[in-house]
Amino acid sequence: MIKTYLILIVAIFFEVGGTMLLPVSQNFTKIIPTTTLAVFYLLSFYLITFVVDKIPIAIVYATWSGLGVFTVAILGYIFFKQSLSWQAVLGLFFIVFGVVLVNGFSVKTI
Repeated sequence: MIKTYLILIVAIFFEVGGTMLLPVSQNFTKIIPTTTLAVFYLLSFYLITFVVDKIPIAIVYATWSGLGVFTVAILGYIFFKQSLSWQAVLGLFFIVFGVVLVNGFSVKTI
């Protein structure tokens, strides 16, 4: 099960990497960032196919998207100087709490 979650974390890493390259690609006019983000998204989806064989797709998608949203928001704040209100930060931590809660109860049923 640990290996499955490690693959999921790597898939999230690639999804976040691809998303962070979206503004850098400048509407897909920059070839290297555009190609890299496409490869990252494809790798992310490829890795997810291994995870959904072991964990229910609802749990996988909630984890993948929730942690992806949290990470992109934090990295957007750091690298792109995007603002985050305290309400947004609180909401992001609720997302993480929800992901932990969902995964904590789903492990017993898998």
